[in-house]
Amino acid sequence: MTPESHLSQLKLTAFRNYAHLSVAFEPKHVVLSGPNGAGKTNLMEAVSFLSPGRGLRRAQLADVAQEGSTGGFAIHATLERDRDSFAIGTGTAFGEAGQRRVRINGTNSNGDELLDLCRISWLTPAMDGLFTGPASDRRRFLDRMVLAIDPAHGRRAADYEKAMRQRNRLLEEPAGSQTDAWLTAAETQLAALGSAVIAARQELAGLLAAIIAERHDPSDPFPSALLAVEGELEEAARGGEAAGAIEERLIAELRDGRYRDRAAGRTLIGPHRAEFAIRHEQKDMDAARCSTGEQKALLVGLVLAHAALTRTVSGMAPIMLLDEIAAHLDPARRAALFDRIDTVGGQAFMTGTDRSLFEALGNRAQYVRVENGALTPERD
Repeated sequence: MTPESHLSQLKLTAFRNYAHLSVAFEPKHVVLSGPNGAGKTNLMEAVSFLSPGRGLRRAQLADVAQEGSTGGFAIHATLERDRDSFAIGTGTAFGEAGQRRVRINGTNSNGDELLDLCRISWLTPAMDGLFTGPASDRRRFLDRMVLAIDPAHGRRAADYEKAMRQRNRLLEEPAGSQTDAWLTAAETQLAALGSAVIAARQELAGLLAAIIAERHDPSDPFPSALLAVEGELEEAARGGEAAGAIEERLIAELRDGRYRDRAAGRTLIGPHRAEFAIRHEQKDMDAARCSTGEQKALLVGLVLAHAALTRTVSGMAPIMLLDEIAAHLDPARRAALFDRIDTVGGQAFMTGTDRSLFEALGNRAQYVRVENGALTPERD
């Protein structure tokens, strides 16, 4: 199956271990094989920068440029979609030092406009500990999923964090009528943004639960996930309380919690304290208590379901970046994974040390050998 959209070219300058790279891609999936440390994940990280944010590693921009580079890094890609070609450029090489710039068809753009062209999702080995790691990792994972169906969510979440930092700074000021007035203004803004974040997360969880239920097949090798965004305000929203009521409740709780939050040195109520709870449906067990293999299969199933949801809601099949995806899957699950990726309809980039793990893909993929930052085409 030919992907509905695909990257046809990627050029890198001073990006990680690539001083200069120019590679063409066919309208197929892409398999990058080679030894550890060869640059496979670096190439996929470059693709992840074609979406808003800091890429799949969440790296500082200064750490992305090739060591010794004084001009920053640059990424140029050509995206083919709906019989049109889009030239995308991003990096620090043509922007101010330490700041990332984006250009689309030669015109300066803000990063959010990348979501008008494509959606990109990823699954990396670093995410294997998602279910047992800190709640902040699960919230970040949840917000990335929301962003794929609601492009405004990234700015909304960033503005919420900014407003919360402002309130925390005000809490450090001596109490008084002026400080109280400033706090009231900050809390009003924070509550408006917070209630919007809560609503967007709840909508995503509901849509994702519906598509998981719709596509559930007892023979599916990837288990279904039961999802819930947990927290006092989140439970009220899930129970049907209107966004306006949630906002008013958050304003009141922020005001009443000033003394407590001053003592703690931070804001202790709001969506930044929520938990994204995930359960293995077939075993009726918290994901954190499942075996390592079950957790991997559950995470793969969740990412695939979200990719299908992204296509349904946005009309764009996502480009999927799947790092070391086949290493811990048995042959039946690998074959099922490749078939599910085809069903989503987007182009997938997959990495592995051993090309033989991808035999079930056959001629559906373009195979590339990666060694020491050099790419060599291989026969399918």
